[in-house]
Amino acid sequence: MYPKIKRRVTRKVWVGKISVGGDSPIRVQSMTNTPTADLNATLSQIQKLFEAGCEIVRVAVPDEKSAKALKDLVKESPIPVIADLHFATLLGEKAVKAGCAGIRINPGTFKNKANLERLLKICKDYNCCVRIGINAGSLEPEILKKYKVPSYKAMVESALRWVEYVVETVDYHNLKVSLKSSNWWETIKAYQAFSKKSDFPLHVGVTEAGGLIPGTIKNTMAISYLLLKGIGDTLRVSLTADPVEEVYVAYEILKNLGLRTLYPEVIACPTCGRCEIDLFSLYQKVEAWTKRIKANLKLAVMGCVVNGPGEAKMADIGIAGGKGVGVIFREGKIIKKVPETQLLEEFFKEVETFLKEHPERLINPQ
Repeated sequence: MYPKIKRRVTRKVWVGKISVGGDSPIRVQSMTNTPTADLNATLSQIQKLFEAGCEIVRVAVPDEKSAKALKDLVKESPIPVIADLHFATLLGEKAVKAGCAGIRINPGTFKNKANLERLLKICKDYNCCVRIGINAGSLEPEILKKYKVPSYKAMVESALRWVEYVVETVDYHNLKVSLKSSNWWETIKAYQAFSKKSDFPLHVGVTEAGGLIPGTIKNTMAISYLLLKGIGDTLRVSLTADPVEEVYVAYEILKNLGLRTLYPEVIACPTCGRCEIDLFSLYQKVEAWTKRIKANLKLAVMGCVVNGPGEAKMADIGIAGGKGVGVIFREGKIIKKVPETQLLEEFFKEVETFLKEHPERLINPQ
């Protein structure tokens, strides 16, 4: 059983053909870390992200070379492309005209409001979604002067100010908002406060969260808390790691909250002195294999033949190892006993058989 979550009611906006907010599923995003001007490398990474389940991808546009690559990048990308902008509104104009489905602007880095207004009008002409991306590390000088430190209150005032500016100045509403800090608790307070004052959809996550383990923990603390409160329409798990890992972690968070499932759940015992099999290797191989399939399944990898099937009886299919031998069980009942060397091969066959018998468990992420 999972918690019953009542999602906050927000407007529905569009990033290309992908809807965000309203009754849309919570969308998973990531960002490439290749030079955008390197078209082949960037497209290759986008393809890997897409195959992992990423629905929207952001790319950096720091210079003219990057902007020139966008037309072909957008044409070849299997998912909507968002241009990440700082300082140069002219690059943003080129990104929108190249076909980018969205732009992310960090208002604290734009000094010329006339140029920014021109960019926003072009976004309106092309129905290009705008994310107002507030970052604690780059708030406007007048906001910092007022609050002294980049607190959550400072972030919320900045976000509300810029939403009002876009809506009133340009009369444009295809907007989403983010309020990110490297402090997960400040991030939570910012999103909670903003969500009480605006119904624009929210892109949630923690910025500068760190590497795979510390970054996963920081993001999980903030994103899970917000989602449990019904706050969040799209998310990115920012990690100093392969961007594909961001997608995997995002779906793990959503799955464990009962909000979205893409990959099978793999449960495993933590090992103990009774374990007589290389459970670590076994688990890693099963986990890697499950990334090839998108299905609503619960699989188990247990280290003890005696207790394994009973402890994991809620799993659809599982394996439990022993000394030189293992068993495969289905819904807690042993169906096959095989030599350890054949355990994985037979297990994968049983999973494939199960999915043929239950095609409704397969998931089409589109």
